[in-house]
Amino acid sequence: MVQHELLDRTFAALADPTRREILTRLGHGPATIGELAAPVHMTLTGLKKHVQVLEDAGLVTTAKVGRTRECRLGTERLDEALGWITFYQRLWERRLDGLDAYFTLQKGTAP
Repeated sequence: MVQHELLDRTFAALADPTRREILTRLGHGPATIGELAAPVHMTLTGLKKHVQVLEDAGLVTTAKVGRTRECRLGTERLDEALGWITFYQRLWERRLDGLDAYFTLQKGTAP
């Protein structure tokens, strides 16, 4: 059950376009809350809420640096989500391969 709760938090965090944009920006390196807020035209308070959701999901880490809060990517939860997606991708590929083989066989036995 705990595994599903972690995945739920990860996918819920990724569901918001603003949060995905934050992750994209952090992919280029660390940034302060102010630096993240400017391009999305959002208040610092509003952006902090998005960062908190990402932090709760383990996708972002923050640290106080002087008078600012610096954000960095955290990859642990993405690895778990990728593992979950990969498992189901393989499962569906096997099922679709079986369906393709069935239709190929049916086509070959048609009068």
